[in-house]
Amino acid sequence: MALQQYLETHKERFLNELLDLLRIPSVSADPAFKNDVAKTAEFVKDNLIAAGADNVEVCPTNGHPIVYADKIIDPTLPTILVYGHYDVQPADPIELWDSGPFDPIIKKTDVHPDGAIFARGACDDKGQAFMHIKAFEGMLATDSLPCNVKFMIEGEEEVGSVHLGQFCNDNKERLSCDMILVSDTSIIANDTPSITVGLRGLSYIEVEVIGPNRDLHSGVYGGAVANPINVLAKMIASLQDEDNKITIPGFYDDVAIVTDQERAEMNKAPFDIEHYKKDLVIGDVHGEKGYTTIERASIRPTLDCNGIWGGYIGEGAKTVLPSKAFAKISMRLVPNQSSDVITELFKKHFESIAPDSVQVIVRPHHGGEAAVTPTDTPEYQAAYKAMQKTYGKNPLPARGGGSIPIVALFEKVLGVKTVLMGFGLNSDDIHSPNEHYGLFNFYKGIETIPYFYKYYTELKSK
Repeated sequence: MALQQYLETHKERFLNELLDLLRIPSVSADPAFKNDVAKTAEFVKDNLIAAGADNVEVCPTNGHPIVYADKIIDPTLPTILVYGHYDVQPADPIELWDSGPFDPIIKKTDVHPDGAIFARGACDDKGQAFMHIKAFEGMLATDSLPCNVKFMIEGEEEVGSVHLGQFCNDNKERLSCDMILVSDTSIIANDTPSITVGLRGLSYIEVEVIGPNRDLHSGVYGGAVANPINVLAKMIASLQDEDNKITIPGFYDDVAIVTDQERAEMNKAPFDIEHYKKDLVIGDVHGEKGYTTIERASIRPTLDCNGIWGGYIGEGAKTVLPSKAFAKISMRLVPNQSSDVITELFKKHFESIAPDSVQVIVRPHHGGEAAVTPTDTPEYQAAYKAMQKTYGKNPLPARGGGSIPIVALFEKVLGVKTVLMGFGLNSDDIHSPNEHYGLFNFYKGIETIPYFYKYYTELKSK
């Protein structure tokens, strides 16, 4: 009771502090924002200190820093490690934002009638990571923290957590815990709570197609010399067949088979296909033949071109035959698929289909493995009971379509399972212009997290 009163009393301050956090443009992918990323790490550190954490430290890496903190109230009690990230995706294209991406505003929407915070990182993952700091503050302030807690909040998740593995290996003892709690996922709807029990892996690649040694006049050379943009477009188009199945040899060899019963259960989740199409302003859905939209976005692997460029894209016309063309391509992977294997299969195939008229360079960026979490563990049951308590409904298990490569990393290096108890919505436009996070979701997360601590400690003591 005292905890809930504290959270209610301080909710306006919690929100204002989050808005200050969102004003810092912590774009990890762009070196121009390096100082802002470091500033954000300091902001997170200061808030953990203010909340009452011990041993708070901004830990340098060969990239962006990791913020660590802990509170060990009794070494014999369970220890929860909270993971989150303070870095954000680039805000581009800026012109498609209705307001400044780093100038957070609160607006009401049909989905968020109580209001939503519009800003880059509002949902992914500043808003969700900040919930944990504020819930922790409330538990300490009311002497209701039931177990030990550690925090690891990093600044490179959006660029593949490239230095997190080394940090975990170098700090195994400091990071030792009984389980890891992550809020970087979504629920089905505000009236349909869910817990993510599976995530896809990722292979991210950049390709370059090189034609003539310089840009050429398209009238003088057009039709006689290969155009790298035309060639690249054909090569990308050939990566999927008429049934939208990926054509890379060996791509599906290790795909985990989901049983008909599991697929049937998955498709019982509330899903309005007409609302889905209306929200996205599309005439119809699209994807691999033989699977539902829910299945395509969760249990099936994908291949998508995330960006393509080359030639002249300025105002007016320039009749140029470009020397080079580029594309960024991501593949979402499912359990049993190895990101390293898929990356190599892609490289071999893409090079093999290039005509002699061009050269091809394939540059792997980063990757990660798919993960499936069990539902019969104390940590899952604690999340279930916590959401049941605050939502008044039984949460559904749900497979997520995104990738959080660190889940597999944590199990491999630290030997513990992760619970993915997120509070965002798929419609919150993460990674897109006008990203937002509902006030309902922000406060519901802060309310729910202490119950997770309580129920997990009780279940572990049995």
